[in-house]
Amino acid sequence: MPLEVIEKVVILARGLGTRMRRQDADVVLAPEQEAIAQQGLKALVPVGRPFLDYVLTALAEAGYRFVCLVVAPEHTAIRDYYTRQAPPRRIQIYYAVQQEPRGTADAVAAAESFVQQDSFLMINSDNYYPVEALRRMREGTGSAVALFEQETMIRLGNIPADRVRQFAVAQMNGTGCLNRILEKPAPETLASLPRPLWISMNCWRFRPTIFEACRRIGPSPRGEYEITDAVQYAIDHLGERFQTVLVQAPVLDLTSRKDILPVQQRLAGLPVDY
Repeated sequence: MPLEVIEKVVILARGLGTRMRRQDADVVLAPEQEAIAQQGLKALVPVGRPFLDYVLTALAEAGYRFVCLVVAPEHTAIRDYYTRQAPPRRIQIYYAVQQEPRGTADAVAAAESFVQQDSFLMINSDNYYPVEALRRMREGTGSAVALFEQETMIRLGNIPADRVRQFAVAQMNGTGCLNRILEKPAPETLASLPRPLWISMNCWRFRPTIFEACRRIGPSPRGEYEITDAVQYAIDHLGERFQTVLVQAPVLDLTSRKDILPVQQRLAGLPVDY
């Protein structure tokens, strides 16, 4: 398969933001942060600038040109912000609407008309990925997943160690390709995996074949269509190989109100230019 450089990105920004909306007596937010947190719009939480501004800047620095934000029908604030208040200079922003919050695979499927027949990067809107990882995911052959070394995430990131150790762990085969993503693996399974442990932070390079996989899977036990299930279907039934891009740098996470100040401190001083 020839080397391909991708330019398109799909960002999942449809989430309900349940944990961000939840009040926390230990966290005091600035008024503008409180207003956005109450709406659950994690992507627009101001941490100097709105969090998504930093995500888009990292993508522009890594060389991507076209970004599709998967949003809810009512997410007019995101459209208004990037259309009127802070329009992009280096990238072009498109939108896809996920009508109901039916999971990450359903969100990816909503962007099919944007992707068309191109390979693309898929990331979360509430994670800030290192530019190094985004650059490495741009070039390759076929599908891939960026994996982040667990202890580096604990040592250098903003996520508490107990949370990081609950994240999904990748199991790789003898050729270094992804075998499966292990969600909440049992202690004995973890003990059997080689060290270091590599965790998935939902940073994927997909070929358009992922859309067939998204259509073929059923709902998970929690009633959602999960992108990890679609990936597993693609591996098991469509013969898709997912290369692994191993990264020893942290991903910043903006899930709850407790994350806002640590993320703001780590992003302080970073220029915004997307």
